[in-house]
Amino acid sequence: MPIIAPSVLSADFGNLQRDVEMINNSKADWFHIDVMDGVFVPNISFGMPITAAIKKHAQKTMDVHLMIVQPERYIKDFKKVGADILTVHYEASTHLHRTVQEIKAEGMKAGVSLNPHTPVHLLKDMIKDLDLVLIMSVNPGFGGQSFIEQSVEKVKELRAMITEAGSDCIIEVDGGVNMETGARLVAAGADALVAGSFVFKSDNPSQTIANLKTL
Repeated sequence: MPIIAPSVLSADFGNLQRDVEMINNSKADWFHIDVMDGVFVPNISFGMPITAAIKKHAQKTMDVHLMIVQPERYIKDFKKVGADILTVHYEASTHLHRTVQEIKAEGMKAGVSLNPHTPVHLLKDMIKDLDLVLIMSVNPGFGGQSFIEQSVEKVKELRAMITEAGSDCIIEVDGGVNMETGARLVAAGADALVAGSFVFKSDNPSQTIANLKTL
C-alpha cells in the first residue's frame, strides 16, 4: 500500500482550508507542498506563509519540496512553518551533503529530488544519508503534464541501488500519477506517490485518494 501525498499545488486556493480538511479526512498520508521560485523552475507557487497556513489545519505529515535555487538559505524557515520532510533538488544544491546534514540537524527528514534528465546513479555516494528520493516524472514547474515513461526504469534502478546499500530511503514519484502509471511505479519499487490534478480535478477527490491507496 503506497504512501499517498496529494499535491496542494492543485488545490483550490480560494477554498484552501476546505481542501486541507478533505485531505485530513481522506486516506492520504502526507500533504505534498511544492515551493517554486520562478528561477529554478519556470513558475512561482507559494512560500512560507501558505505553508504555515496549511500547517495550521493539517493533521498529517508535511512533505515540502523546494524547487528553488540555493535551498540551504531557507532550511530553518521551513522547519519553523511546519515541514516534517524537506526535499531539495540535486541540480540546485552545490553542497548537497552539507545541505542534507543541515536539514537533519533541524529535526526534519531529508529528501533529494531528481529532474527527469538527471540519472539516479549520481546519488550513489549519498543514498545512505537520505530519507527520501523524489523522482520527477514530469518536468517540474506546472501541474497536469504528461508522464515521462523513463521514470519507471529510474525507479527500478533506484530501488536496486537502495537495496544494495542497505538504505531505508523512501522512493517518492511526482508527476502524471494516475491509477495506471501509479500501478506501474509501485510495481517498480516506488513507496510514495504524489498526485495533484488527478486528485483535485476528479469528481470525488477523497475516493480518488482511496483508489490510489489500493495500488
